[in-house]
Amino acid sequence: MLRTGLALAVAGAALSGCSSDGKGAPVWTAGSNAAGSATAGATGSPTSSAGPASAPPGSASATAGTSAGPSAAAWKVFTDPAKTVSFEVPQDWIVQSVAPDPGTLPGALKITVKDADGVYLATLQTGLAPQSAPACPDGAARNYVVVSSVPVDLPHADGEGTIDPHVVFRVIQGYKYFGSYGITNVVGGSGGKSCALQNVVRGPAGKGDYSFGDLTVLKTLAPDQKVAPAKAFDTLDQAAKYVNEGSEFANVQRMLMSLEIKN
Repeated sequence: MLRTGLALAVAGAALSGCSSDGKGAPVWTAGSNAAGSATAGATGSPTSSAGPASAPPGSASATAGTSAGPSAAAWKVFTDPAKTVSFEVPQDWIVQSVAPDPGTLPGALKITVKDADGVYLATLQTGLAPQSAPACPDGAARNYVVVSSVPVDLPHADGEGTIDPHVVFRVIQGYKYFGSYGITNVVGGSGGKSCALQNVVRGPAGKGDYSFGDLTVLKTLAPDQKVAPAKAFDTLDQAAKYVNEGSEFANVQRMLMSLEIKN
C-alpha cells in the first residue's frame, strides 16, 4: 500500500517529469456486509490488502492494490430496469437515473451517485460516442501521478493507446494537486505528463464508450475556477492519505470495482 514515505518518493518522481431506454424504477437487490462480500470483477475486496497492481503505462508511478480505509458495513446492489448494468453502493447512498446527455447512443444510461447527505460522488454513463483524446500542445502537459491503480474485469475495446481497464485515483499538478477517481482503459500520457486524464473505457464495437467516476476528464484548474467535483490537495502525501486512510475512497473504490456491464 502507498504510505507517507512512498508518497514523498512519488512526489519526487512527478516533479522530475514524471439496451435500456433508462426509464422505470431502479432495481435493488439484497447487499451483503463489507466483510463477507466479494466484489464482482475485482482482484480482491477494497477492504483487503492486495498485491501490487500495474498502473497504466505512461504514468508517473504505479502504486499498490486496494484501499486500506474503512468501508461501510451494509451494502445494496443497484440495477437499472433493463438489467444492463449493476453495481454495489453503501446502504444509505442515493442512486438516481437521469436523462442521458445529448449525442449519446440509443439505450444510453446516466446514473448519479450521492452519499447519504446528498453530496455528489460519481456518475455512470454508457453509450458515449467515441471521441479522440484531447489535443495536448507542446509544453502544455503537466506532471501527473497514479496514486492507486487496480485492474478490473470489464468489457472493453483494444486499440492504440488503450490498456486493460483499471480503477484508478490519479492527481495532476497545477497550483494544487487535483485528483480524480474512475475507471479507464486509456493511457494517461507519456513520460508522466498529460494535458487531460480520461476516466473513460473504450467500449466494444457498436456499444460506445462508458465512464464511471467523479469526472470524465481530469485537468488542471485555475485559481478562479470551481474545483469540485475534483479533489484538491496541497501535497501528494494528502492525496495518499485520502486513498489509504479515508472511508470515502474505500467505499467509492468498492463501488467502482463492483460494476458489471452486460455485453
